Amino acid sequence: SGYTCHATGKFDLNLDFERGFIEKDVRNGHCRNPDITSLFRNPLCYRFNERDNVNGRPRNKRHGDSARTQNCLDFMQNDRTGIDGPWLYYLGLSQPHPKFNALRQYWDMYPLEDIDLPDIREDDLENLHLVFQGIRSFKRIATHIPEDRVRKARAGYYGMITELDEYIGQVWDALEAAGELDNTVFIYTSDHGEALGEHGLWLKNNLYENAAHVPLVMSGPGIPVGKVIETPVAHVDLATTLLDWAGAEGMSDLRGHSMLSLLDDEPGDHPGWTYTESHSEGNCTGSFAIRKGDWKYIHFQWYHGLLYNLKEDPGEFVNRIDDPTCAEVLTDLKAILDSQVDTEQVTRDAFEK
Repeated sequence: SGYTCHATGKFDLNLDFERGFIEKDVRNGHCRNPDITSLFRNPLCYRFNERDNVNGRPRNKRHGDSARTQNCLDFMQNDRTGIDGPWLYYLGLSQPHPKFNALRQYWDMYPLEDIDLPDIREDDLENLHLVFQGIRSFKRIATHIPEDRVRKARAGYYGMITELDEYIGQVWDALEAAGELDNTVFIYTSDHGEALGEHGLWLKNNLYENAAHVPLVMSGPGIPVGKVIETPVAHVDLATTLLDWAGAEGMSDLRGHSMLSLLDDEPGDHPGWTYTESHSEGNCTGSFAIRKGDWKYIHFQWYHGLLYNLKEDPGEFVNRIDDPTCAEVLTDLKAILDSQVDTEQVTRDAFEK
């Protein structure tokens, strides 16, 4: 649609395809060097060094995100003015991410004695789903982790977020200084969350909200200030929305739905639910989820499922899967899942590979 597209930083796109970006210091590491543990397996092994990530410490050097942000600032200063037409800039920052080592000035903002601890309940651990028990063993985090290490990991995580916030602010300030704020859609989102010790889990690789629910913040022309959209949406919807904004045509093969109607409190063609799947390392079977309204259904192939009401139970401690009063909700969510994927075939195909 006539856009000049630039990119820097963590990209992780397939190098076998034309990506359509002018790239500078772009990293496609997961394409160039796939992690051999990335697909689930059964029986599970151990990933011996994962436990070491549950820790944190200060560092004196700035994160590599600083240099990536500078690439973006250089574009704003030098390259943007030479573009005849609309442009898009993708800035691939990678904080927060293990190891949880925070820049010292931000580490000092989070004294260890003030750090909140995960809400870990004995009955929750006792009844933790078998798939999640497998993940805990795989990552070597099933045995007790000293409290001081938990506090350090969470402090480092918070400190890294605060450093990230500084860099996002620099980009915002550069747009404002260039007089482009009122003419630019500014989006912040992330590829996954962080369990951070909740439910006895760390890192990603699971479909609890801590890991699966990601930030999505948008500002710009036509976007109401301060508006919160409660409808669950997904990154496939974001891709379709960007194309909609750009006036792109003929992209009906995408599975996403534009979010523009939701900005005006109109349903449009968005179905009001999202689909997620996870087969990453430590999962002994395929896991899938549907989010709709207050409800979330997690399906594990050949294992018992999980059903949560996130409004009443945001911490996901009360599994309603066998609650007869939830039978209609469960039937609806299962039907949506079946309309999107053959979970058994996907799982068998993955094991076959």
